[in-house]
This record gives sequence, structure tokens and C-alpha cells, in this order.
Amino acid sequence: MARRGVRCGPLTECESLNMSTQKELAVVVGATGAFGRQIVARLSASDLDVVAVARSADALDELVDRHPGLIACVADIASDSAVASLRAVLERPVRMIVHGPGVAVVGGILDAPTAALVDAVNIKVGGLLRLVRAVDGHLVKGSRLVAIGGHYGFEPTAYAAAAGVANAALMNAVRQLSLAYGERGITAHLIAPGPADTERLHRVAADRARQRGISAEAVLGEMCAESSLGALTTPAQVAWAVSLLLAPEADAMTGSSLMLDSGRRRGLP
Repeated sequence: MARRGVRCGPLTECESLNMSTQKELAVVVGATGAFGRQIVARLSASDLDVVAVARSADALDELVDRHPGLIACVADIASDSAVASLRAVLERPVRMIVHGPGVAVVGGILDAPTAALVDAVNIKVGGLLRLVRAVDGHLVKGSRLVAIGGHYGFEPTAYAAAAGVANAALMNAVRQLSLAYGERGITAHLIAPGPADTERLHRVAADRARQRGISAEAVLGEMCAESSLGALTTPAQVAWAVSLLLAPEADAMTGSSLMLDSGRRRGLP
């Protein structure tokens, strides 16, 4: 469902001529989340028009109020119906897609419902594939396929089952997309932040605190201590990393993962 003046019908001859002077598009899924809001702001300030995708029409309207000219698309990326909704608002080349929806906090590997793990993979991996298939006809040489993964996909824990399983699968899917699209000059990238200072992380900390019988503040302190900087990654830093991938030199990074873990990973590479 398109909002705020987006046309879904046939273009007139005049509109077709104007397309040649319009900016390329960036499509951001999860646009109203903590990462998404920062990514939308960063890309809106670049030489791109942004299609913001989310399930909530009200949240999208608030985002449009902050960024006039934003193209809002109401769609549930967990459903195949999202493909048609996205295609309806795409009439120009797509320079970048950013797939950044969050998944529910469902507990640890010993007690998380298996259905919740399946849902997380559907949102992260199935959603990415729906997004890519929706924009495929508008991709051009140099287009970027970007997925926002997470630290727990690389560093498994016993307490964040959905994030760990879904983001590990997402990493594999991004590598496969880089192989499939490489011959067209289209690159695929994973950005793996975290733990990041978001409302979702605070819910993870609260859930972990309940399991251990301690305070959420104590858990957050432990998470900060895991970083060599004693810091959490911020959504603004994630948006900065997304913007880096617009550079032509980023071709060399296709299929790889950009780690934004603030010095948490211990393993090599």
C-alpha cells in the first residue's frame, strides 16, 4: 500500500519524460525502527530518494513528517503480499536496498518456542528474498543489496536464540546473493552491528535479567564490559556504515560482512 501521493497506475507521457531527471531510489525495510530511522535520515541526505517500508501506516506518516518527499509503503515483509506492494511504488532504478526489520525477543535456546525461531528466519531471510525479488527489475550495475544482521549471528549465546539463528542464516543468504548477482555488477553486503543501544536490546537485557535474577542495568553493564571500548554500537553508526556502501569502491566488499561490534568479537577472522 503506497502513501503520500505515490502513483500506482500507468504513467503519462509527461511523467515518463520526467523520470529521466528523477533520482535513483533506496528502499529501506524496517524504516520506522531504531536502525531504520537513522538509515532513512542518512540516505535522504544523499542523492537518492527513499522508499520507506514498514507495517504501521501511522509510524510511516510520522517519518514522512520528518522527511518530506519520502515515499512511504505499508507492507509486511514477512508475507509474500509484500512483493506486489513494493513493486507498485517502484518506477525508477533502485540503487540500494536495505533490509533491516527486527525480530521478536523470545528467550534462550532452551525455552524459545520453535515457531518463533521459524518466524525470525522468515522475517530475516524470507523477507530479504521478497525484497530482492520485488526490486529485481529495477536493479542496475552498481546497485547494493544490504542486509542488517547482528552480532549474535557470529557469536552465539544461550539467551538470544532468535537473533542468533536468524542472523546466521541471513549471513549465508547474503553470500548466495552476491554469487547470484555478481555477473550483473550488483553487490550484496551484510552489516553486523551490536549489541546496539536500542529499545530491543533493552528488552533482551530485561529478559536475560529475569532468567538470572538480577537487574537489567547489571546485564547492560556486562554487555558494555564485553566491548574493548566499553561501549554499545549506536544506530547512527549503523547508518554511517550503510552510506559507505554507496561508494563505487565498495564493490570489493561484496559477499562479506562489515562488523560493527565495538570490539566484541574475539575470533579470527
